[in-house]
Amino acid sequence: MADINAIAKQFTDFYYSTFDTNRAGLQALYRDVSMLSWEGTPILGANSISEKLVSLPFEKVQHKVTTLDAQPSSPSVASLIVSVTGLLVVDDSTNPLQFSQVFQLIPEGGSYYVYNDIFRLNYGA
Repeated sequence: MADINAIAKQFTDFYYSTFDTNRAGLQALYRDVSMLSWEGTPILGANSISEKLVSLPFEKVQHKVTTLDAQPSSPSVASLIVSVTGLLVVDDSTNPLQFSQVFQLIPEGGSYYVYNDIFRLNYGA
């Protein structure tokens, strides 16, 4: 199996760079069977996921990844689970938001697509 940590890093660098500059460009990473859970709301399919991400109510966003962990997610397929935590700077706010996100990546044609994506903001107690 390829180095899953390198794959996870390459994927997240691409994902967050694209999210921060061109959210519509993320649609290519999802398929009709993909599922996004956004703050507990399930969204099915690449088109619906893209619509959700593009419609988020901010102009500027910057992800700052603080932790990145990856594990294989199947003994028979080179899929992986990627867990990310970090800070989200929205519209140049001086108070970044903490977030966590988990991806399940499935191999397809020498690359990967996002099968599952779970996103949560993490608020203090």
